[in-house]
Amino acid sequence: MNVRSGECELSGDITAVIFGVDGVVIDSARTSAGAWKTVFDPFLRTYAASHETAFVPFDVRTDFLRYTHGKPRLAGARDFLASRDICLPYDDLRGLMIRHEEFFLGEVHRHGVSPFASTVTLIREAHRRGIRTAAVCTQRHGTEVLRNAGVVGMFDIVLDGLRAPGTRLPFCPDTALFVRAALQLGTEPRHTAVIEESPAALTAAKRGGFGLVVGVDRLGGGRLREHGADVVVTDLSELHIGRRRHAAYA
Repeated sequence: MNVRSGECELSGDITAVIFGVDGVVIDSARTSAGAWKTVFDPFLRTYAASHETAFVPFDVRTDFLRYTHGKPRLAGARDFLASRDICLPYDDLRGLMIRHEEFFLGEVHRHGVSPFASTVTLIREAHRRGIRTAAVCTQRHGTEVLRNAGVVGMFDIVLDGLRAPGTRLPFCPDTALFVRAALQLGTEPRHTAVIEESPAALTAAKRGGFGLVVGVDRLGGGRLREHGADVVVTDLSELHIGRRRHAAYA
């Protein structure tokens, strides 16, 4: 890895790249925020009425960025409700998470989602240089969303919450998910880069000994280096493919 002028270059012995789906490949923040509002507002209204408190709706910018963005759904729901001094049992939190996924996918099917152009460019450049690619997602909808965006075929493999049994999915990013992706790509973690926006996913990748861990902080303020990112970019146009050295195992 080389870092210069605020940019990062994949070079040396990196022979594969693992991309997160939401926020890295797919521009899904607005759709996700809207789905959270659809889920939370009826719940908050009912809760306020039963507890004789004021109804304060979910804010699609402030609340989304502070509590749910870049987190597994279960953790996002828990953290947002905790900010309102609401504590729910696991089954109720899981119910909110499932409803969010349903609303999210409904919006995807009705209006579609788009990939980030810079990510598509990087994937194409990786393949031109002989670097294999995977897309991973802790949610069950990963493959479906990539297919809707027209980019599922760009990856050598795709793993999501339906395709990765034994990795604690879909609730929390797990080192085993990234390791499994690397093995299916025919490489080793130390020769693989991971690109993610989720702090928990970055921590998991760092724990797995991956050769390069890149944090994507499109909206700013993520402090992703504190969670294991070797380098942080605001867009994948800042990430380039350099000259590779031949890896003995390749």
